[in-house]
Amino acid sequence: MRLLFIHGAGGFVEDRSMADGFGAALGIDVEMPEFSDGDMSYEGWAEPVRSLLAALGADDIVVAHSFGASIVLRVLAERRHAMSRAVLLAMPDWTAGGWDVSDYAFEGSEPDVALSLHHCRDDEVVPFTHLALHAARLPSASVQAYPSGGHQFEGVVQDIAAQVHRRP
Repeated sequence: MRLLFIHGAGGFVEDRSMADGFGAALGIDVEMPEFSDGDMSYEGWAEPVRSLLAALGADDIVVAHSFGASIVLRVLAERRHAMSRAVLLAMPDWTAGGWDVSDYAFEGSEPDVALSLHHCRDDEVVPFTHLALHAARLPSASVQAYPSGGHQFEGVVQDIAAQVHRRP
């Protein structure tokens, strides 16, 4: 199993400890490429994400945080992928019910991979209400809320990794 971690906007340095926490908890190396802060368009991030996801196999997993999770969700919905699951952390909702930015909004069909959505109630960056918006749009996804951990899931990464490890 390989782990691909997609960081959030401007989060390459800040998200590194979270990515490393997943790797340590799962006992695997983490691939975490750096994405551009200069081109924040959907296609600016989606193009490299497409290439990275295309290289994953059935046993591999992608964990994506915040803005990166938004991009991964839309890319996953574009076509079939060999990988079987994705973990989306603190994902903003960009539809009119959320932050209302059409370039990032996901309004398509559910991807063909198993999704798990995770959000902390005390997230200071992405409102917790965004989790319910995604859960309604993605009824097949497993949804997990945590009482604390903030936007960086402090103290929660082990719990999420344990759930990942238990799933086939």
